[in-house]
Amino acid sequence: MNDRRREFSNVDKCFPLYFELYSYTEEPEFALNRDYFEEDFRSHARGRRWIELTVEEQRAYVMRLLDALEVTDRDKRLKVARAILYLAQGVFDECDTEVDVLHWSRHNVFLLYDMGIFTALLELLSMEIDNSQACSSAVRKPAISLADSTELRVLLSIMYLIVETIRVQTEDDRPEWIAAREAFKSELGSPLYNGEPFAMLLFTMVTKFCSMNAPHFPMKKVLLLLWKTILFTLGGFEELQEMKERGRERLNLPPLPEDSIKVVRAMRAASPPASAMELIEQQQQQKRGRRSRRVLPLVKQDSLDTYNERDPFKNDDARDEEEDPEDADSGIEGEVDPLDRDVIIQPPPPPPPLRPPTERVNFPKGLPWAPKVREKDIEHFLETSRNKFIGFTLGNDTETLVGLPRPIHESVKTLKQVSGEIAVFKSPKCANMSNLWLCALCQIALLKLLLAAAPTSKAKTDSINILADVLPEEMPITVLQSMKLGIDVNRHKEIIVKAISALLLLLLKHFKLNHIYQFEIVSQHLVFANCIPLILKFFNQNIMSYISAKNSICVLDFPHCVVHEMPELTAESLEGGDNNQFCWRNLFSCINLLRILNKLTKWKHSRTMMLVVFKSAPILKRALKVKQAMMQLYVLKLLKIQTKYLGRQWRKSNMKTMSAIYQKVRHRLNDDWAYGNDIDARPWDFQAEECALRESIEKFNSRRYDKNKNGDFTPVDNCLQSVLGQRVELPEDFHYSYEMWLEREVFSQPIQWEGLLQNP
Repeated sequence: MNDRRREFSNVDKCFPLYFELYSYTEEPEFALNRDYFEEDFRSHARGRRWIELTVEEQRAYVMRLLDALEVTDRDKRLKVARAILYLAQGVFDECDTEVDVLHWSRHNVFLLYDMGIFTALLELLSMEIDNSQACSSAVRKPAISLADSTELRVLLSIMYLIVETIRVQTEDDRPEWIAAREAFKSELGSPLYNGEPFAMLLFTMVTKFCSMNAPHFPMKKVLLLLWKTILFTLGGFEELQEMKERGRERLNLPPLPEDSIKVVRAMRAASPPASAMELIEQQQQQKRGRRSRRVLPLVKQDSLDTYNERDPFKNDDARDEEEDPEDADSGIEGEVDPLDRDVIIQPPPPPPPLRPPTERVNFPKGLPWAPKVREKDIEHFLETSRNKFIGFTLGNDTETLVGLPRPIHESVKTLKQVSGEIAVFKSPKCANMSNLWLCALCQIALLKLLLAAAPTSKAKTDSINILADVLPEEMPITVLQSMKLGIDVNRHKEIIVKAISALLLLLLKHFKLNHIYQFEIVSQHLVFANCIPLILKFFNQNIMSYISAKNSICVLDFPHCVVHEMPELTAESLEGGDNNQFCWRNLFSCINLLRILNKLTKWKHSRTMMLVVFKSAPILKRALKVKQAMMQLYVLKLLKIQTKYLGRQWRKSNMKTMSAIYQKVRHRLNDDWAYGNDIDARPWDFQAEECALRESIEKFNSRRYDKNKNGDFTPVDNCLQSVLGQRVELPEDFHYSYEMWLEREVFSQPIQWEGLLQNP
């Protein structure tokens, strides 16, 4: 036991992978799982404990549980599933510390997978999804509670623990565990489950829930399992970086100049623009003749862990010094329904945790990013140069430099060297992921769930109920119980936002790397489903309060609650929350949503104008109050792309924000972001751009996937044997004129036989 504990003592950092799976209202079920396990295990082990059995004895007992899962009695099957869940949870009643729980959970999960438990659970899950009686019963109920999703919650909890435990690698993994991880990864990504990957089954649950056909589905567990499955099968940000490198090697391109995650880690957060309260205080100090405290907009700050109670930017409601009066109206009041549109048009892992300052990568002083250039920028530069020096243009020709001065030659050479850094993304690769993931219904369902879980959403009678797996059967009757349930509900919504934001970002990044048209069609579906105003509505709140929310009760988190004695909960302890200054879960969600918004609007002027129309500038500027480098970076990116549309007066009165953009955001040569003279800013091109993109996507889909292919794009068969071997239907009168045709077209035509002897 001690040897095994030492062996796995380095993986105690993995606890956060599990505690968000359970709601606080599920706490009594931990003891229920233990009781069902011990009731059955007592007759099998004859007084011994699980941790005292040999591996072979443990396998024999798991086989017994596997056989018991096939009984027809629903209640007996649920008891067996709870016993299996207790094993996956780490037989916590036999453990003394949280490290022991994690060790036995990991050991048992690999044992359960090796014995085929996951496949058996998948069959049971499919049965529960197709259980029309349970669905119709839930639809008729006026209020759905935790009891309506008991079987689904147990099954999904076991499957989540299996997926997440096997997905996470540790230094001391045994060889058989490493092999099991690769086999399980391949299994989840293969169309082994009714001809589709496992993720598609979970997507089906999401769409079925959002269509009101199965309101009892526990969406939080479904979304968490779906996110982790995608993360496991496709890979996270590190795998994406490796895929980019391999793609560049295939095209003989130089290595990437930087890793974005490493660059962001090295950044320090900037102080946001001064608040109105701080400016008033300065003016009063100046009147009294005192030396005013100098306000530096870009004072070097550590990340959020250095935040203290003396921060002058706590008052999020105070207006910024630079905010225009016309920006007071956010332009996105009311609900943003993903289905509220004229035409329905047919789908990350979290970023690595912030490291302490000692692990930051050292970069030379200067701007943090290497500049980039698009092919379109080179064309624009040459078009302007030819008009100036020669008086005519050559269209899209980027090679002909005749008649241009030598400095122009050098400039074009430099631009092409920089543009080679992104040439790998110019030509789309062959699609190899399931096209069913592009289903617009899945995206609309995810956005509806995101809207329901957003803190700014108002309760509506026709909105979907995402609290089916958190509300108890009996509602609270005391103030303490009400406070506990309120914290649980808010935490529940935060976890749903976290899972959806991470899932959407991960899919967008993989689609973009896999095939550019996959990315474009998913992006366009999200835009048409009102994703942009929905994200802006999410940020149209007191963002500092959301980041610093304390919707957690640490003593109730798993596995702490099953190992330690439960202290008495009071209203004061619940109001105090945990000791963390910030809620990293909410910070992670905010960064994901900002990155999604960046991906949807990047190089899309029509979508950038949506940011302007919905008056996103003041909303985004308020988000700069969160002094965390990565979040500030993506806020500044969104401000940068719309500065050319905001007018000269806005740029003049927001010079501190403009300075922060210059210092922290990547620049592109010939970039005109700060002045608004770019020819791409013409408003009459906006709708044409979106329509042209849609037309290109439809043409590609027609060529690649349409069964009734257009004759213009039908490939030509150049193989002599296959052409001569084809049966050709000849007209009925062919034999009447065949000899005449043969004489005229064959015999009377001279044949240059010596041409066959020449080397082509």
